[in-house]
Amino acid sequence: HSSRMPEESSPKRSPQNIPYKDLPHIVNADGQHLFCRYWKPAAAARSLRCTFLFSPTVGHGQSEGDRMVVSDFHVFIRDSLQHIDLMKKDHPGLPILILGHSMGGAISILTASERPSDFSGMLLISPLVVASPEVATPIKVFAAKVLNLVLPNLSLGSIDPSAISRNKKEIESYTSDPLVYHGGMKVSFVIQLMNAIARIERALPKLTLPILVLHGSSDKLCDIKGSYLLMDTVQSQDKTLKVYEEAYHALHKELPEVTTSVFTEILTWVGQKVSAAGETSQT
Repeated sequence: HSSRMPEESSPKRSPQNIPYKDLPHIVNADGQHLFCRYWKPAAAARSLRCTFLFSPTVGHGQSEGDRMVVSDFHVFIRDSLQHIDLMKKDHPGLPILILGHSMGGAISILTASERPSDFSGMLLISPLVVASPEVATPIKVFAAKVLNLVLPNLSLGSIDPSAISRNKKEIESYTSDPLVYHGGMKVSFVIQLMNAIARIERALPKLTLPILVLHGSSDKLCDIKGSYLLMDTVQSQDKTLKVYEEAYHALHKELPEVTTSVFTEILTWVGQKVSAAGETSQT
């Protein structure tokens, strides 16, 4: 099933009605077309020092699939690994770094735990590691499990845009972005997130790769306690948590001073890991 591009005659179009033949994508094991994004340097390939990629997720953005519906959270991990294998084939011998934000952090943790030897490092921005205490009360968890049996597509309410960032321009951009799903989170999807959190709890003690975690102290969407738990639990010798006081969820779209610091931290850390990986491969 897995191929890079469909046949020219393929009628498949993105949810935004763009033919997939005009979009970079992969076709996953279920035959779904998943949008991918690449940042390739203009310089010769021999100067390329690491592989960075935007991994596709079913039911998000320009990818196929019902919005906020996934049969099993592991589909995200399976599709990420398929994409990574394609990159390894295109760029053999280069270090691979995985970066995830929010739910993407959960996907990154589970992807790295499934194939630890593939990655030279993992960066997490406001990762989903634990359920928010207000959301995951025993009564609410029980209610969600019951509802999942009878009304799996019931909406439990959408994300409050003001919780994304303190930067009003970024909130406006988020609210008007047609690629962002602004509907409610479905019961069945909440159940899959809870399943993922349970898997993460089991995966964390096995992680040994270098990790950088960035989290805002006032994040209302992904509890910062999850990042503290991660730091206490992973076996990595090289692990760093940087907390941004008062910052909200999307640190890469926060107030300018926060966002500038976040990108500086990432670039510095990536440079160190790529250099370390290069030295290791030469010895």
